[in-house]
Amino acid sequence: MQRKLTKGELLDGQGRLVEAGWATEEARRYRRAAVKAGWHRIKEWDYYAVLNDRYGFACVVADNGYMGLLNAVWLDFGKPDFIEEGIIIPFPRGRMKLPESADEGDIVQHHPKLDIAFRHAPGGRRITLSYPGFGKGRGMEADLFLAQPAMDRMVIATPFPDAPRAFYYNQKINCMAAEGRVTVGGETFAFEPQASFGVLDWGRGVWTYDNVWYWGSASGMAEGKSFGFNIGYGFGDTSAASENMIFFDGRAHKFDEVRFHLPEGSFTGGPWRFTSNDGRFEMTFEPVVDRHSAVDLKLIRSIQHQVFGRFSGVAVLDDGRRIEVKDLIGFAEEVQNRW
Repeated sequence: MQRKLTKGELLDGQGRLVEAGWATEEARRYRRAAVKAGWHRIKEWDYYAVLNDRYGFACVVADNGYMGLLNAVWLDFGKPDFIEEGIIIPFPRGRMKLPESADEGDIVQHHPKLDIAFRHAPGGRRITLSYPGFGKGRGMEADLFLAQPAMDRMVIATPFPDAPRAFYYNQKINCMAAEGRVTVGGETFAFEPQASFGVLDWGRGVWTYDNVWYWGSASGMAEGKSFGFNIGYGFGDTSAASENMIFFDGRAHKFDEVRFHLPEGSFTGGPWRFTSNDGRFEMTFEPVVDRHSAVDLKLIRSIQHQVFGRFSGVAVLDDGRRIEVKDLIGFAEEVQNRW
């Protein structure tokens, strides 16, 4: 387990993964033309979440073949509450032109109700959004810069059992210090880089129909250095590598398996626990707000609980150094999908 990816093309001439494994950079190159699956099976998205201890902003651009999505979320951890609104684009079939690399190519989407752009900029990334109808007419405007110095990330190429042309190529870039503003309903909220951090979830792949997964992420500061992590399981065949990784001062520290222990009966009814088989990640998580959604159209079903809250515990680096974490803002989720 924990096979490291070599560099090259992601898929071979039959549309199968050349190799499964993990990396700390974009080692394998995704090309949509190399995919050997129907357009309705291809999933592509860029999702950003930018958080500080008081509030948060998230947005996504997704082209899932038969359904595209432009979506924005505002989170208030003081109330606690969230507002979410989005635009469904029927049957985009790749026309949204999402980039084939996380390191080059911009996303610019113009819709009569919403303008959203993810652009590369010197030293990082820029998110801009204009959504006049957001929050039942309250409106949202966003302009955020996410700093991305030379730093490791989580990269994983995952196959699916009994589906040789299905795969998931995922990159998570944590610990991007965020600076800028988001205006909601005429009130402006500042994001300052010493206390606000963003994560990018970049996904490309061909999925099987029925999946359940668990994902957790947090970014911030610990012992005066940038600190964060990506954890998860349940999606595809992870026998070659898991997606579990700790980030400290720009360097990644790979660990093995993690397990989510959810409270019974409610996603916010008590603390969550996280344990690892190698003892390198032991955390509790105090839920604050559950960003939940449910779509059940029989053939298409998606039940999502992305819970935002605060992590406390210990993460152990490759050299055995123990990093103590206290009330680090982040999220953990359970998602059930049939689509």
